[in-house]
Formats: sequence, C-alpha cells, structure tokens
Amino acid sequence: MSTLPDDLAAAAACDFARTLSARWQAQLGDDLIGLYIIGSLAHGGFSRRYSDIDIALVNEQALAPAALEGLRTQANGVSAELGPKVSVFWTDRGFTVGRFPPLDRADYLDHAMPLCERERIAPPRPSLEEIRGYLAGTPFTNWIHSAEAFAGSDALAVADRKAYLRALLYPARFVASFMTGKMISNDDAVARLIEFCPSGLDADLIVRALDCRRAAADPDALFPARTQLPGQIAALERFVVETVADWR
Repeated sequence: MSTLPDDLAAAAACDFARTLSARWQAQLGDDLIGLYIIGSLAHGGFSRRYSDIDIALVNEQALAPAALEGLRTQANGVSAELGPKVSVFWTDRGFTVGRFPPLDRADYLDHAMPLCERERIAPPRPSLEEIRGYLAGTPFTNWIHSAEAFAGSDALAVADRKAYLRALLYPARFVASFMTGKMISNDDAVARLIEFCPSGLDADLIVRALDCRRAAADPDALFPARTQLPGQIAALERFVVETVADWR
C-alpha cells in the first residue's frame, strides 16, 4: 500500500522536529516549559513543498534575540533542507510577550503536539472578536500589499512562487478563520468556501491554487490570474465590513 508524498514529508518533518527538540532543550535548560508542533503539521494539510514547520515554544521568560538566532542556527545545522522551513512561535509562561498571535494561540489550544513538556500552560482562548480584530489588521494589510504587488508584476520570480500561491489561497483561510475563530487547513478552508463564498470572491481561482499546492507544482500557470487579485481584495474588504456590521 503506497503512502502519499505529503504524508511521507510530514513524517520526516515530525522526526526532524523531535531531533531538533532535543537540541533546543539542551540550549534552553530549565527555562523551557514546553515545545510543540503546531500549524499544518499538527492540524492537517501539510505540503511537502509549501508548508512551514511551525514550532511553538513556551519559556519561563522572554527569549533574547541572540537565543532565538541560536535556535534557528541549530535548526539549519540539523537539516539544511528542513531547517529553513522552521517558523518559531514563542512566548513566556503568561503568554504576554514574544510572537504568538491570537489565531496561532487558538491552534496551540486545539492542535498542539508536544515534543517535550514540563508543564502544560493553557492560556485563555482568544475570543472571536479578538481573532477578527487581529485578522483584519496587519495580516490583512500585508496580504493586500502582496496581492497588489503581484497584480502589477510582469513576471513571477522563482523566489516568489510560494508567496504568490499563498496570496491566491489566503482568502479561503481568512474567511474560514474570520467566521469560526479557529485555525483551519487550506483543504478544509477551501471546502468551506465552496459551501459559503462571499459575494464577488472567485472561488474557482482558489480551488485551482489548492490543486497546485496539493500537486507541489509551480504556480506559473496561474500567474495570468494575477489580474483577478484586485477583485479578490475588494470582495474580502466587503465581506469584512458586512460581517462585522451584521455581528454587531
């Protein structure tokens, strides 16, 4: 019985994370409370080509920039292929400092897979209002800037393929999380979008982008669709305004 390539890649990524966890425990010592796999490797939909390896770190106190750089250096030392894919979400015991946005905090509460754990810290669950406020802020603005830049580009650079595919898929993830307050995989988000699609949003384009992601293919064939991105932006902006107005 064959195993899908993404499943094999996910298993290899988990093995890598476990090896890396031992190195990080040695570096952080008694200050480390817990290390966890989160993101697509935990909640599903891991892509052998396009997914990051998201690791959550809960520490007794704030991590200095040098300590964070040391963790990244160790990741690259364990694997030159997988190390650069590591994305670190970190915080202190009170979840008051560091890099741990509300949506990723919800992912931690719902899906975290322990790599090591001295004590399980359970922060308050972010409210739907908090997650909506977060999503409609910097993440939404950053996506708009990225989408506008791609819409005005004449060519797709090799280094920008991952970012372009993410720009195409982002509306599905955004809508799903905005409605539920939960971290949802690309696959589940697109399935939800087929059932409920905000007015003016091109779901077909997003489905094609998901097919590209599942195949671990280059998104170059989708580059002509960049001209549809301004329309996707306008549709999401209307969705946010209308949803918030109805909710209040």
